[in-house]
Amino acid sequence: MTVKSVFFWGGLALLVAAATVFSLCAGAVPIPCGDIFLLLTGEGGNPLHQTIIRQIRLPRTLLGLLTGACLGTSGCVFQGVLRNPLADPYLLGISGGGALAGVLAMALGFTTPIALPLAVLIGALTALGLVYGVAQAHRCSSSTLILSGVMVGSFATALLLLVLWHSPLQTVRSAVFWLGGDLSTPDLHLLMGSGLIFLPIFLLLTLLTPALDLMTLGEETAADLGLSVGLYRLLLFALAGSLTALAVALAGMVGFIGLVAPHAVRLTIGPGHGRLLPAAAMCGGGFLVLADGFSRWLLAPAELPIGVMTALFGAPFFLFLLRQGEKQG
Repeated sequence: MTVKSVFFWGGLALLVAAATVFSLCAGAVPIPCGDIFLLLTGEGGNPLHQTIIRQIRLPRTLLGLLTGACLGTSGCVFQGVLRNPLADPYLLGISGGGALAGVLAMALGFTTPIALPLAVLIGALTALGLVYGVAQAHRCSSSTLILSGVMVGSFATALLLLVLWHSPLQTVRSAVFWLGGDLSTPDLHLLMGSGLIFLPIFLLLTLLTPALDLMTLGEETAADLGLSVGLYRLLLFALAGSLTALAVALAGMVGFIGLVAPHAVRLTIGPGHGRLLPAAAMCGGGFLVLADGFSRWLLAPAELPIGVMTALFGAPFFLFLLRQGEKQG
């Protein structure tokens, strides 16, 4: 490992750790950063602060890290498979299907910490299947996948608005807040189960990074080099789509993470997916918990939807990344 790699991975780990500590400290009850270690280990500190950290903020922060890692990883894979640097996990209609299922579940009263994410996961995976099925029926390619995703997402959004139009005001308020991104109700069992889903998918994707590198060269070139493009595209699309579905199920609609995180690390370490994939996962997790901390700190004790914060941070940061890319180009 080169000195540059050591500095990069060490610096990225420190940034994620700093974002995590900030997320644990920020909120309606501010907690000094110096007390975090004692509160986590239970060896001292204010008992109220200990309860807040261990029962509320730590599960929420872990949920943010996991959700951000899902979005960063899936965004990285989609950008490689589609050979489109603007490809985003939410571009392909998966989030639209999950959002529709989530709002339907709220309207029908299925709002428990398990029922709502399960409904969202089913809706998102259904949308994933529809997108690929439509694209497959029309000579499956990068462009048809994107167009199919836009079509399915638009249709799901129209149905979502129809459901909201006929829902009680309280349901509409809850749905709007959830659609803006929500980490406020972490469930430990759900978190552990989601982690067990994420890890094997992530490990499998890391094993597929050589194929992903070949696909970025173009489908014809990859096929000439012996890659079964259709098979690997289906596998990568399904795995990345599953991570997107998991992220929507855990936190609702959180934009810009899957777009910004891969770009941020790609400008630093290059396009090789062997390093890019874990770096995008770390960057996505750190970015999301940082945004979550600010969403609780800015207007405390009130709380902003986390999607608002990721957009406020992500839009100018993405413009900065584009300018840096132009300078390097």
